[in-house]
Amino acid sequence: MRQVVLDTETTGLSWERGNRVVEIGCIELVERRPTGQRFQRYLNPGRDLEPGAQEVTGLTLEFLSDKPLFAHVAEFLDFIRGAELIIHNAEFDVGFLDYELGLLGAGHGRVRDHASVLDTLGLARERFPGQRNSLDALCRRLGVDNAHRKLHGALLDAELLAEVYLAMTAGQGDLGLSLEEARPAFAAMAAEAGAAAGLPRRVLRASAGELAAHAVRMEKIARKSGGRVLWPEDEEALPEPALAG
Repeated sequence: MRQVVLDTETTGLSWERGNRVVEIGCIELVERRPTGQRFQRYLNPGRDLEPGAQEVTGLTLEFLSDKPLFAHVAEFLDFIRGAELIIHNAEFDVGFLDYELGLLGAGHGRVRDHASVLDTLGLARERFPGQRNSLDALCRRLGVDNAHRKLHGALLDAELLAEVYLAMTAGQGDLGLSLEEARPAFAAMAAEAGAAAGLPRRVLRASAGELAAHAVRMEKIARKSGGRVLWPEDEEALPEPALAG
């Protein structure tokens, strides 16, 4: 069975407001074993990143300005075609990718026309009801080392999600790959992802007033709108929203 663990980074929380994908990261698993094959691209979104997105990813429009447009990464569809996609809060990532495909015009279809989708957020809620099930929370709960996750990055987060998924589903499938067996391969991937995350980037730091205003807005989203809160200042301080990833 071929699976692709996928994550994206975006210019903001809502594609309905014209936000775009700025990074795609994918890791291939075959029979629950990492193959070493991966797909990663930074993308030029053609618009500014919202302050919160820039803060958590470290990406800037200046850094992304010479990267390809989504329209020029058709190999992404080749990479995921026929696989089962493993995504944390799939509604968010699939929504953005479907939006990008839609902008390309007829003939490109939607993500589920090319691959099936498994949402690990649903799995986590079944296994850990009533608890926080963000990627960071699951890493802590399942013993997955995420100390190197200083910034959000699609490839790095896909690597962490692969470990989380294998830990949550240990014992399932004919081969029953253990997390310990997979970790050497994941360690190599993490080193490469960390190196990519270390590329020179100009990060604009928010002022104390801006951080306070941001925290208030994130709390309102988490408690009232059900939006996906990606970057609260203190993740554990907020209740898990309905669509939290």
